[in-house]
Amino acid sequence: MPKPENCRFTKTHEWICLEGGAAVVGVTDHAQHEITDIVFVEPPKPGRQLKAAEACCVVESVKAAFDIYAPVAGEVTAANEAVTKDPAVVNRSPMEQGWLFKMKPTLAGEINKLMDWNAYQAFLNTAEAHAGH
Repeated sequence: MPKPENCRFTKTHEWICLEGGAAVVGVTDHAQHEITDIVFVEPPKPGRQLKAAEACCVVESVKAAFDIYAPVAGEVTAANEAVTKDPAVVNRSPMEQGWLFKMKPTLAGEINKLMDWNAYQAFLNTAEAHAGH
């Protein structure tokens, strides 16, 4: 169960957290509030190679569909089947049970270039943070 303080964040509101050699990826609590009632999730399939910032996952709510982007480059190692069976789990638990996929980053240090928790909280106070979702 990732703690926000141990994760990194993108400007498109994905979080990524290292857990035992794998990187777990999801959308932030802010993003799930902006997206609202999530009714469909299509995470990337294991084995897929992702480029950093590549659209790789679709999340649909009652109001629209949204692309989720890879925080870093790497290979998808697992998809969260729980969110495909019950997409609302992303709304209920975006950083615990509602993770979207796991990946093996190509460059381990690439994650450290993303925003930490404090930087992400500061980012949320900017107009740019509210332009996406």
